[in-house]
Amino acid sequence: MVPTPKLEPVVLTDEERSVLSGWARRRKTAQDLALRSRIVLRCAEGGSIGEVAADVGVSRPTVSKWRSRFVANRLEGLSDEPRPGRPRVITDDRVEQVIIKTLEETPGRDTHWSTRSMASATGMSQSAISRIWRAFGLKPHAVETWKLSTDPQFVDKVRDVVGLYLAPPQNALVLAVDEKSQMQAIDRSAPILPIMPTTPS
Repeated sequence: MVPTPKLEPVVLTDEERSVLSGWARRRKTAQDLALRSRIVLRCAEGGSIGEVAADVGVSRPTVSKWRSRFVANRLEGLSDEPRPGRPRVITDDRVEQVIIKTLEETPGRDTHWSTRSMASATGMSQSAISRIWRAFGLKPHAVETWKLSTDPQFVDKVRDVVGLYLAPPQNALVLAVDEKSQMQAIDRSAPILPIMPTTPS
């Protein structure tokens, strides 16, 4: 019988454990990443591939795959491998830069950003700015007043919400409810006509 090779232990730094714990707690978006994080956290507690697979509820090959990728590449190893085709050229940092400028700054003398002025300020194309605004539901050109968010986690929260729409959990129905605080039910603008004797009520 061929002996089973000894597994390299999974040892986490405090920072890695904190990041993995945050990813593992996600319940609405990035479920694949959450599962991979739980696998690595369980591997760090020790035990065989089979024990980890049974505890997490996945197959042994799945545990082996993500355990090996984490040992080799740490946190970056848990992300999806690049798909064939044109590589992504706009990073998350640049997307965040556009969102922060849109919400927290104004373009000089103008009252709001346009795709042209934002493209000039960030060095991106107007089409790229338009796609980012559309993905995050930002319309600085279509409102008369603009409220800036002071929440330091605004970008992360918006990413979670947008991710929920783009990649909802399996068999889930995503609904949106928008509170219209400035709208109220009012009476009809025209009086109700009296019912004719021959018309059923």
